Amino acid sequence: MSRKLAKQCGRRGEKVFSWVCLSPSIIGIMIFFILPFCMVIRYSLINNPIEEKYVGLENYKKIIDNEAFKTAVRNTRNFSMIAVPLAVVLSLGLAMLLNSKIPAKSVFRAFFLCPLMVPTASIVLIWQVMFHSQGTVNQLSEKFGYTPVDWLKDPKCHVVLITMFLWKNLGYNMILFMAALGNIPNDIMEVAELEGASAFYKFFRIKLRYLSPTIFFVTILSLINSFKIFREVYLLTGSYPFRDLYLIQHFMNNTFSKLDYQKLSTAAILFALAMIVIVGVLFLIERLYGKDVEE
Repeated sequence: MSRKLAKQCGRRGEKVFSWVCLSPSIIGIMIFFILPFCMVIRYSLINNPIEEKYVGLENYKKIIDNEAFKTAVRNTRNFSMIAVPLAVVLSLGLAMLLNSKIPAKSVFRAFFLCPLMVPTASIVLIWQVMFHSQGTVNQLSEKFGYTPVDWLKDPKCHVVLITMFLWKNLGYNMILFMAALGNIPNDIMEVAELEGASAFYKFFRIKLRYLSPTIFFVTILSLINSFKIFREVYLLTGSYPFRDLYLIQHFMNNTFSKLDYQKLSTAAILFALAMIVIVGVLFLIERLYGKDVEE
């Protein structure tokens, strides 16, 4: 009995010690994340911070009908739907290329990782020089007989954003995929070789299975980074850019500058719900596709 009692006391002591160690983090999360989020929910359900009258879902109906909000959501959706898949597919292709036997692999790795070391302001300066109405790209296109385009005030502006996004993020994603490719068991690949499996079969039936957790992580990371493109767009075009460049972050930034807390809080809640749904769907796909590998 004394030994059992001592074990129980030891386990209780470990639990208490664990909670004591975790308490600073839990308190910090409560103060800086959960409490502010609850305040945002509260602001989205009242008419204004002064009267604090409960209006239910009225703020949500107003913002869904808001033209600026719909434009921002549409532009952000279109950009992310193109940029994120490209970032995942191209970085995986580069990783497989550099994982093969090609010369000067270290040079290529350094080339794709260089954008990670370039400050945002420098990136914006480079893109201004390249894609200005009188910039390098237009000067080169004129020599080949093409009409110059004001890239930042034209429907083709998404080409500039997608190119910038890929230039910045391909290198880091590529390194993650290279690490994942190195963790695929060699014996499975050797058995597939002996059985005469085609390259198509080995990629889709073996490699993709083991890469599914990394693909999931890179997709989420690229999705988050696609929202961070606002920094570059803001420095390039300001608070009110060309219509096709007006992103959800522009809407929130402009709403905050007007101190419209109800509209800002409502947009933030809708944005958070959309992200939860997207991440949930991606998580389910990853679990279904890579379940047998994890087991």
